Amino acid sequence: MQTPGGHRRPSGSQERPRDTRYTLRRLWGYLCRHRWMLLAAAALALASNLLALLGPMLSGLAIDAIGTVPGQVDFPRVFFYAGWMLAFYLLSALLGYLFSLLMIRLSQRVVRQMRGDLFSHLMDLPVRYFDSHQTGDIVSRISYDIDTVNTSLSSDLLQIGTSAITVVGSFGMMLAISPALLAVFAVTVPLSILWTRYMTRKVRPLFSRRSAELGALGGLSEEAVSGLRTVKAYSGEEAVTARFDAQDKRALDAQYAADYYGTMTGPSVNFINNLSLTLVSVLGATLFLFGKITLGNLSSFVLYSRKFSGPINEIANIASDLQSAFAAAERVFRLIDELPEPADAPDALPAGAVRGEVELDRVSFGYDPTAPVLKDFSLRAPPGSLVAIVGPTGAGKTTVINLLMRFYDPQSGEIRLDGRETRRITRDSLRRCYTLVLQDTWLFSGTIAENIAYARPDATREEVVAAAKAAHIHRFISQLPQGYDTPLTGDEAAISRGQKQMLTIARAMLLQSNMLILDEATSNVDTRTERRIQGAMRQLMEGRTCFVIAHRLSTIQNADVILVVKDGRVVEQGDHASLLQRGGAYAELYWAQFQ
Repeated sequence: MQTPGGHRRPSGSQERPRDTRYTLRRLWGYLCRHRWMLLAAAALALASNLLALLGPMLSGLAIDAIGTVPGQVDFPRVFFYAGWMLAFYLLSALLGYLFSLLMIRLSQRVVRQMRGDLFSHLMDLPVRYFDSHQTGDIVSRISYDIDTVNTSLSSDLLQIGTSAITVVGSFGMMLAISPALLAVFAVTVPLSILWTRYMTRKVRPLFSRRSAELGALGGLSEEAVSGLRTVKAYSGEEAVTARFDAQDKRALDAQYAADYYGTMTGPSVNFINNLSLTLVSVLGATLFLFGKITLGNLSSFVLYSRKFSGPINEIANIASDLQSAFAAAERVFRLIDELPEPADAPDALPAGAVRGEVELDRVSFGYDPTAPVLKDFSLRAPPGSLVAIVGPTGAGKTTVINLLMRFYDPQSGEIRLDGRETRRITRDSLRRCYTLVLQDTWLFSGTIAENIAYARPDATREEVVAAAKAAHIHRFISQLPQGYDTPLTGDEAAISRGQKQMLTIARAMLLQSNMLILDEATSNVDTRTERRIQGAMRQLMEGRTCFVIAHRLSTIQNADVILVVKDGRVVEQGDHASLLQRGGAYAELYWAQFQ
């Protein structure tokens, strides 16, 4: 994870497993939305398993029809019972197939809703969350973790449902055949349950750790791939590979530990079940010798005992998969449970038509409240003015923008728009008052025209072209084979960084907002193009309030007011000429660039 200050902390370090009941309650909440499908699935599972449970009884009747005297076999009765067995098993298989299809459909709907809820909640989270969590870890929860839950719902839940019915039905049939033989399971079943519970408690934290380490591995992979040019430029391949290998080893160790202990459960429970079969065989033979049970009933009991112990063994075998699914579901629900961006104040109203007067009054703020970035910061921007904010790296320039956009709220002081405290304005309407252009360009998969018209999907082609011309990117677009209909991907390699930045500037020019924020928005274009863009933007934004953060001081010489920020405070303010004449901090920055 990365804090706003750039410091990293291990992803997953805050992972704490919740109890299984919590996860089951949350999953049950999603399943209940499809209660009719769930009831239909339960009916199919019940019917399929009850039909299958009739098979061992009919098998016992067929064996008794054979008799114990050689050569005296009642073939009509044997064929009668065998025919019914075949019919019941075929019908059971058909109902089981329908049950499987229904469960797969149900799991797909549940997972689709879960993924939709998760992504929708991501859109409601504050910027602070994304500043402090790795993108790869978040994507891992949307993809890997939810896919794990999907697999568990479509297969493991199906298995558990059918197994539970089989266990209960087999127990009832064995009780009807011979209560004496059933006494064997009074020892082996509690032993299986106690052992499975012990292993479950031991394995569950291991799967939580595995999910966390895999999430961290995804985050590191995303970080390395997205920054590959920088890695190669600094010959950092070995260092990045070493970090990846170390994280990969941690992930593999966590996965091995989870799988190692997870796979111990199945074989051990299988041993206990085989022990029960051995005891049933010995005790059953003794009862048969004393005439307490027929050979057919003994055969049926043995078959029922296998149906009884088999599902218990299967549940134990999938216990590790269930633990993995629970750990994955916990990570998904933990993200869904993250507090969203605070709701607007009860008395907050839409911004409406604004003049563009912005004022920061003695604002103090820190991403970490114990380490303030802005201290007693004040700023006033009259309507239609151009305000430039300059200063050394880390002075708090971008933080001012974060506060203006209400990505964060100050710990003290007030920010006012047209005299209204911004916390009394709805966030959505406040942000629509601004057009924001950042140094980091962002293009989505779509055509060039769609990217320019991102904030105004209803814009006409003429308006899109006019914005592109104002941003001096029209000529480049016209030379492309498909012009404005040229498809782009988010990481379009055929377009330079400067051209990407001019596309985002064209996007900003198309949005008719009252205020404009440029955060190093022309840093990726050459000086000549920058001057042309600045002139076009100045003309376009005439009468609108503009905030410009720039390291190139040559681009802000025409600003109405220049604020020099240092250590979170405004140390100087004025126009370009007066600040140079003063010979203070601004003059030092200016001459450092031009000498």
